[in-house]
Amino acid sequence: METNYEAIEKEHSAVARERLMEDLQGLTRDAEDLLKATAGDVSDKAKEARSRVSAALERARASYARMQDQTIASAKAAAKKADLVIRDHPYESIGIAFGVGLLIGVLVTRK
Repeated sequence: METNYEAIEKEHSAVARERLMEDLQGLTRDAEDLLKATAGDVSDKAKEARSRVSAALERARASYARMQDQTIASAKAAAKKADLVIRDHPYESIGIAFGVGLLIGVLVTRK
């Protein structure tokens, strides 16, 4: 049995990236809520804090967009790689699909 450590590392990286993207979404929502809640405060410290939060919010949005683009690009690359493998080995692909379908059929019809 062959172990592909590169695939394992990519999987862990993808999970970490997904968690980070969720955290960034939560952070941006919370920051927007904070900015809305403190809109009436006109003190100098509040204005300075609002400007820092706004700048951080823009950086978080940019990071999220960049990560989302990378995720889409990696998904497209994986789909292209799968397409190439299927085209290189069409009969094996059909056999595997048939086997998986048969297994699912047997499991579904079991009582």
